[in-house]
Amino acid sequence: MSSIALILESCLKRTNSFIRFFIVGVINTLTGLSTMFLLLNIAELSYWFSTFIGNSIGAIVSYSLNRTFTFQSKVTIKKSVPRFIAVILFCYLFSYKVSEMAAGMIIGKFPLIRLTGENSAIIIGTAVYMITNYFGQRLYVFRK
Repeated sequence: MSSIALILESCLKRTNSFIRFFIVGVINTLTGLSTMFLLLNIAELSYWFSTFIGNSIGAIVSYSLNRTFTFQSKVTIKKSVPRFIAVILFCYLFSYKVSEMAAGMIIGKFPLIRLTGENSAIIIGTAVYMITNYFGQRLYVFRK
């Protein structure tokens, strides 16, 4: 188990898996974004390469911490990695479509909230992605 997972586990022994999943999400997002900004602005690499590598590193952190810390899974890496990739892709595509439709339905309905369609879609999509990803990982990726 990685040192980060050990530290988190000692601090969060009594929390449920959704809270641990959320914390891991914050960590992998910060890791991925930091990598992207370093590669783009310091190493002066292309946007595409920087975001691809940043997202890939974030996904590796997510997989590792969710496997060891969030779900304490004993499923083999050979079995869980393809499932992890499939769940990530499904959740992204599903949340994109749901958020696109939902944002289209709520634009202009709440005049006091000044959100564009794209901003609404991001907020809705993030929530849909997080929830579907949690259940996909819990019930499919890391379950024997």
